[in-house]
Amino acid sequence: MGAVYKAEQPQMNRHVAIKILHSRYLSRKDLVSRFRREARAMSHLSHPNTARVFMYGQLEDGACYFVMEYLEGRNLAQLVRRDGPMDPKRAMHVMAQVCGALDEAHRAGIIHRDLKPENVFLTNQGGIDDYPKVLDFGLAKVTEKQMRPGSMILTREGMVFGTPEFMSPEQARGKTLDPRSDIYSLGVILYELLSGKLPFEARQPIEFIQLHVNEPPIPLSERMKDRELPAGLEAAVMKALEKDPDDRYTTAAEFAQALEAVAEGRPSFGASKPIFGGPPSTSPVVGVEAPPSSVVQQPQPQQQQPQPQQQQPQQQPQAPMVQQPQQAPMAQSPLPWLVLGAGVVLALGGAAALIFALMQ
Repeated sequence: MGAVYKAEQPQMNRHVAIKILHSRYLSRKDLVSRFRREARAMSHLSHPNTARVFMYGQLEDGACYFVMEYLEGRNLAQLVRRDGPMDPKRAMHVMAQVCGALDEAHRAGIIHRDLKPENVFLTNQGGIDDYPKVLDFGLAKVTEKQMRPGSMILTREGMVFGTPEFMSPEQARGKTLDPRSDIYSLGVILYELLSGKLPFEARQPIEFIQLHVNEPPIPLSERMKDRELPAGLEAAVMKALEKDPDDRYTTAAEFAQALEAVAEGRPSFGASKPIFGGPPSTSPVVGVEAPPSSVVQQPQPQQQQPQPQQQQPQQQPQAPMVQQPQQAPMAQSPLPWLVLGAGVVLALGGAAALIFALMQ
């Protein structure tokens, strides 16, 4: 419905990109509103990973346009097609930045609704490589925070907009969306960056929609049998791809924190769900080395447990029974001495009596 041109801004001595909605589409109020909404949404965002919009206007023939920063590089779809799956650490680094851009948009009341690799542009900025820029807010849903009097509502419940391959289950159903729908799309993008494939096997758009709604995604580890994933990465991706929005990350910032934790090798996941956004876990995480405090605490119950188990004296009831006969003679041995002593006393007494009688 439009085109993007490279232009020069002499006063600022810089190149810019001009996006134009052709005049032949001006009769389409929905497209005009969509174009204006994209310009307005992007102009309200200042995150460094969101493409900047400088100005908006109309040409003499009525065609709408907006001027944005000029970017050199490739989008993520082009990179995956050219280079294949991305290194996990690189993919996590890129997507954590994308999450930051989306978090700002969500807090401003803007939901993108068309996140896909083509709308994330990887460039070099200030000498920093792998610097992503989020583009194309043309399908962005403006919530009440951004609504103006007289704003045209382009979508309502029951209508489906977006790209089927990257669409959340609730978006595929035409339901009312919130930021967690974008988080699902971010999960699909990261899944494709890591594996070079989508979470579902399908050929037609309608098949993808049905699979997003009804079927669990193919485990990431099955797509990457010949490659090793960092601990916790698959759990992080699969949490973003949960069917129920309540089971996903609450915010894009939480998703970014999870990816950063995995990249840094910090324990963050249990058997199925990450601990981000909740209270710290008091037990060691399965498959992840426990923190020193847990290691210190664990031996204590282990030292207490052997003590009741060392009831080997249960085998000693027979020992006293064996030893008692040995003690019995010791208890009986004084009797002969007592008898002998009594005899001596009697003998002495008899001798004394005899001597006394003779003296008389």
